[in-house]
Amino acid sequence: MTTIPAPKFRRLSSALPFWLSLALLPITWITAVYGGWTLVLLPMTTWYLFSVLDYFTGLNLDNADPETAEADLFWYRAITLIWAPLQIGTLFALLWYLARTDHLAWWEEFLLMGGFGIVSGTVGINYAHELMHQKPKVERWLADILLASVLYSHFRSEHLLVHHRYVGTPRDPVTARYNEQFWRFFRRVLPACYVSAFKAERAMLARKERPWTDLSNPFFRYWTLQAAFLLAAVLLAGWWGLVLFAYQALVAITQLELVNYVEHYGLTRKHLGGGKYEHVLPRHSWNAAHRASNWLLINLQRHSDHHYKPNRRFPLLQTYDEHDAPQLPYGYPVMTMMAVVPRLWRRVMNPRVDDWRARYYPEIEDWGPYKRGTNPMPR
Repeated sequence: MTTIPAPKFRRLSSALPFWLSLALLPITWITAVYGGWTLVLLPMTTWYLFSVLDYFTGLNLDNADPETAEADLFWYRAITLIWAPLQIGTLFALLWYLARTDHLAWWEEFLLMGGFGIVSGTVGINYAHELMHQKPKVERWLADILLASVLYSHFRSEHLLVHHRYVGTPRDPVTARYNEQFWRFFRRVLPACYVSAFKAERAMLARKERPWTDLSNPFFRYWTLQAAFLLAAVLLAGWWGLVLFAYQALVAITQLELVNYVEHYGLTRKHLGGGKYEHVLPRHSWNAAHRASNWLLINLQRHSDHHYKPNRRFPLLQTYDEHDAPQLPYGYPVMTMMAVVPRLWRRVMNPRVDDWRARYYPEIEDWGPYKRGTNPMPR
């Protein structure tokens, strides 16, 4: 591991690789204008191109100084701040354009919005994740807007109040269990995350002696923003526009939950007895130091450090070696594609989970309750 010198780190040239996501927007318009074979460009660019780039660019084991001043992060923060208006503007413009042109067949429009759902899930929700962890209100509002555009606003409450607190325990819906197939995981987390998010906000209000109907409950903001997006889709493109909007949201949500599935698969915190669990450590998240996919995902793959220091901005996230955190064999694009093939996923990942258990918890003899998620709920 080496530390990047501050003068080099704060240059625009150092931040520019993280701006590659902007290229997805003109590609979206190429697809919208030409259709046909160009419909493969968005999935090819996000899923495959960055996987190929990972092969050639290798691992990035350099770390920025975590005490770097906020002023030195300008060019890194800027991409997360400008993305929301660009994505939302593109989404609305696409719906308006499709309603007023007829050169694409209905299935081409469907595939186009599915491709854009890959963008809004891979980039948009990921940027919302970065923004929701920050203190400035404008950043949190941008996160809410991005999440509402994919009808998944409750992710903010679930992620901040449930996932980070209870990761690796039976109370966290998105800690994927050992041997749990992705599609079973997906069916489980969709309702479970919504319920756990609502309960978490209701509990916070109860501690202030307020009912869940209090207007400070963020769910009222979530519902309002989502309703506004649905109404805008109808006004811009009619009922078919609503179908297209909902489809891009479903694709984006699937992208998010694929990443959630990969990030903690099989990794559990040790139960200390009486509903107490060990503190969250870098070992409780899969780490991936693959350079190019971390450009696309603004270092989300340095997930071990994110859970260790949740408020640390993405350029300052640290990577770990195999002694401190379990390592994924490939970046998220490859791993998420692998996750939808259960037999292949188990063949690659189950031995790694077994090795992780033997390395960090040789004293645990019965892993049954951890596999089944039947350990006591954390206090």
